[in-house]
Amino acid sequence: MHPAIEFIVHCFETKGDGVYGDEQVTQRQHALQSAKLATDNQACDSLVAAALLHDLGHILADDPMPDSRQKNLDDRHEYRAYDWLVDAFGKAVAEPIGNHVLAKRYLCTMEPGYLEKLSPTSHKSYVDQGGPLPSAACRQFESSPFFDDSLQLRRWDDLAKDPNLKTPTLESYIPLLERLLATPTESSKSTQR
Repeated sequence: MHPAIEFIVHCFETKGDGVYGDEQVTQRQHALQSAKLATDNQACDSLVAAALLHDLGHILADDPMPDSRQKNLDDRHEYRAYDWLVDAFGKAVAEPIGNHVLAKRYLCTMEPGYLEKLSPTSHKSYVDQGGPLPSAACRQFESSPFFDDSLQLRRWDDLAKDPNLKTPTLESYIPLLERLLATPTESSKSTQR
């Protein structure tokens, strides 16, 4: 197994069963549910990988995710693994991950009713992460090459919190991750449709 994939598996084996804030799912369940939603929606390999790995920054943190909404929930996890993900899988995986918090702020600002759909933990982290996105930042984000993928990842992220949802195993995604490692120039291209 490639060292990058060994590292991912190790991260999930050692910290993946920790709580996901005060949600009813673990870090691993949340990641696998996000990847399943991407797969079910026929996303390309890079976006499935982004869905699977979007919260790797939470797992890499020295401290566990706060388990109370009384604490600041902005740990900037979206950037913690960014450089490593670019090197291992390319920008088509890393950019939607780096943008998934920005995408939440964008959707809550621009899409009526989106804010009300957030779980209590996501709502609190939205506030801690800066709340509504200024108009200039919205326009800038809209022009970014991974805008659509980032929004789609965010939507799956917000839905991936069902404690009873059955998912494939982490190991079932290893071939997909290996394909992306094998062709880094392909995985760094935008998946815009």
